[in-house]
Amino acid sequence: MGDKAHAHPGAAGGAPAAGHPSAVRNVVLVGPSGSGKTTLVEALALTAGAVNRAGRVEDGATVSDYDEIERRRRRSVQLSLVPVAWDGCKVNLLDTPGYADFVGELRAGLRAADAALFVVSAAQEAQSVAATTRAAWEECARVGMPRAIVVTHLDTARTSFEDMTRICAENFGDDPDAVLPLYLPVLGPEAADGHAPLTGLTGLLSRRILDHSSGERTELPPAPGQEEPLRAARNRLIEGIIAESEDESLMDRYLAGEDIDVATLIADLERAVARGAFHPVLTAAPAADGARQGIGTVELLELITRGFPTPLERTPPVVTTPSGKPRPAPVCDPGAPLVAEVVKTSSDPYVGRVSLVRVFSGTLRPDDSVHLCGHGLDASGHAPRPCHEGEIRVGALTSPFGRRQSALDRCVAGDLACVARLGEAETGDTLSPAGDPVLIEPWSTPDPLLPLAVRAHGKADEDKLSQGLARLVAEDPTLRLEQNPDTGQVVLWCLGEAHQEVALDRLRSRYGVQVDAEPYRVALRETFAGRATGRGRHVKQSGGHGQFAICEIEVEPLPPGSGVEFADRVVGGAVPRQFIPSVEKGIRAQAARGLSAGHPLVDVRVTLLDGKAHSVDSSDAAFQTAGALALREAAASSRIQLLEPVCEMSVLVPDDYVGPVMSDLSGRRGRVVGTEQSAGGRTLVRAEVPEIEVGRYAVDLRSLSHGTGRFDRSYARHEAMPPQIADRVRAEPANGSPGT
Repeated sequence: MGDKAHAHPGAAGGAPAAGHPSAVRNVVLVGPSGSGKTTLVEALALTAGAVNRAGRVEDGATVSDYDEIERRRRRSVQLSLVPVAWDGCKVNLLDTPGYADFVGELRAGLRAADAALFVVSAAQEAQSVAATTRAAWEECARVGMPRAIVVTHLDTARTSFEDMTRICAENFGDDPDAVLPLYLPVLGPEAADGHAPLTGLTGLLSRRILDHSSGERTELPPAPGQEEPLRAARNRLIEGIIAESEDESLMDRYLAGEDIDVATLIADLERAVARGAFHPVLTAAPAADGARQGIGTVELLELITRGFPTPLERTPPVVTTPSGKPRPAPVCDPGAPLVAEVVKTSSDPYVGRVSLVRVFSGTLRPDDSVHLCGHGLDASGHAPRPCHEGEIRVGALTSPFGRRQSALDRCVAGDLACVARLGEAETGDTLSPAGDPVLIEPWSTPDPLLPLAVRAHGKADEDKLSQGLARLVAEDPTLRLEQNPDTGQVVLWCLGEAHQEVALDRLRSRYGVQVDAEPYRVALRETFAGRATGRGRHVKQSGGHGQFAICEIEVEPLPPGSGVEFADRVVGGAVPRQFIPSVEKGIRAQAARGLSAGHPLVDVRVTLLDGKAHSVDSSDAAFQTAGALALREAAASSRIQLLEPVCEMSVLVPDDYVGPVMSDLSGRRGRVVGTEQSAGGRTLVRAEVPEIEVGRYAVDLRSLSHGTGRFDRSYARHEAMPPQIADRVRAEPANGSPGT
């Protein structure tokens, strides 16, 4: 940050193992898809000497996007770790996907990191910052995580660094004086299309130009015409730094006209950044062909190593015993007891399951015996999955760098490493000493609310499907697997369409399971609209022992939630006592199969009134058949209603979108039951909507609210479906109703 070229590159291929937490910086890159995060990581790796040539996202040649799915799609879909060495520090760069469907990977990156670089594109963010980026900023603010902002794509036509700085100040934080640039961009001559190349930076504190027009980074004095705008920006930066200074006398000295020493300002700036009180804005661009450094990359690495905190300064996560009793917070000390967390799980076709682990306390070594414990929570954090724990042996430790893995002999507190074959470890699991197990409090992830029903393509895929789905869910906490007992479908709940596509792609390419997607079906019910009677006659005689059973029933509707009740009002032994349970069994079996559209019958009372039996030919099976026939005859003489599940929905959107959201819910046959004001200019809309109408609501709400809305839903009850929709459902051949 002192505008000096600290060229201390690491060996090509990554960074060596850290010896102490003070020599580690864990930084997550956050920003929307297309903002340039992966390109920036590549430029930083080139500047640090970790690669000899920067790859391009368009060519599928970057270190971060090494997965085959990412290469094909030309975008990041998973968290990746790129470690580099700079100025005596190991810098773990955590590149995250920018698309909202992969927010689970972003949350994992935030858990593993101690500071964040927010990457915003001057070409994308013309008016505001993406909703997912603002949400991540707010999440970092709640935990006090230090943040800096990097503006990219400034060489695009009709872009302005000044406008982008203003937009960032408006969108990030309540204090605009805490979001200020450290450097101003220097642009070359503007072309006919409005394009002006970024040729260098002007350091506001040093008042020197860092020129890259020759392909090398050189320092120059500012031109005479630049002095006045430089002075105004510099004064504002100095005032912003002093306002956040812990030295209360500094402001008095500055207002008295004293020229504050640059070294003092830099030291205060570094402390304010590390505390999360000041958020510098920088700009960066990839290296030109043949150049060894990108524009702004040296300055970014200086900020990371000198301004961002070490793991020693991070607030440790909350830990408990596996039974939930509080335990003392872990200490970031290589000599302390081990506390580590699996922040990501992936599968390698050659190595098997690979776990990315963040060590919060102690030192992790190969062949250590450790206790593995999983919290057993699903994506929403409230529905328990089977908890798992046990003693395991740690496999080989490696430091990842794209597809390459470099062996490590240890991973100290504060550092990150990959562990191969870590038992049945899942994302979010805790590693601790074998004799003294602890459990780290899980981080929150959104509840997946977009259903994807899948079935095996062929017989050979049926055996592999369950194993492949189980592995997917173990790797990604934002996936939820459900075997729907009503429709019999296997449902994978996802966050969005891109999430669905990647899940299917991984099943096919990574696990060799050919699957077909099918329409998701909603569990409907049937009931009688009024009283009805039926007579079941099952009489057959074909020589020898025959079948004889006759029963008469009455069916009446009951209040919702009553299920199927059976009553016996037979008098005079018309139906022998031993066959009355047989009649009930036949009625219940037919009720489960449905009557008009193949959906279970509910909320009725069936009363057995009369019947006939034969001393020889009557049997249990005959009266079961007669009971089913009687129920079918009663249905034929009455109107059968279809019942559909209704969801209680809570939709949180900015105030500007309340009207469109309420109108959309009404168009889905929903009933808005109330609204509540929430913090941050948002409104919570509560509504009851038929489930058949909200199958794709996760996608539709994102489009309607431009990515700013979120919702949750829960089952409320079954209600009668409107006749015109019920007629359409009855015409469909399969059981269940497709969610729209």
